[in-house]
Amino acid sequence: MAGAITRGVLFVHSAPRALCPHVEWAAGNVLSSRVTLDWTPQPAGPGFYRGEYSWQGAQGTGARLASSLRGWAHLRYEVTEEASHGADGSRWSHTPELGIFHAATDVHGNVVVPEDRIRAAMEHADDPLRLRSELDLALGQAWDDELEPFRYAGAGAPVRWLHRVG
Repeated sequence: MAGAITRGVLFVHSAPRALCPHVEWAAGNVLSSRVTLDWTPQPAGPGFYRGEYSWQGAQGTGARLASSLRGWAHLRYEVTEEASHGADGSRWSHTPELGIFHAATDVHGNVVVPEDRIRAAMEHADDPLRLRSELDLALGQAWDDELEPFRYAGAGAPVRWLHRVG
């Protein structure tokens, strides 16, 4: 791998059983290695499964993972990529209804909204509802609202240990 190395996590929040091996194949193709997720039933969607995979790769791997899964019916997922030398962190969220959302993130995983996006939203300061709508869009609120029931995996979900804290 050339360039800086980073790591991240692929969170598959819901996938039909028949799609699970295709998700593993697509992720493995991006990561150039065999990928196996520990699939568990998704309590928020009967007939759906969830899984997660910690990965390591060159900067931009998160974008390639997110793109490789984009547009598949009934697939809800998020991909994170930690900040690395010369690059911000990122998070991609995808739902079948909304498509894909990308945001830069800080070292704590918070969404970072670029100043030009805030300035554009401020153009609507005289209309509080429009201002709120613009800021919600910049933060990916609709994706968070749709994914939140799927993020909670229920009792017995596997524990993901943090790579580093602070």
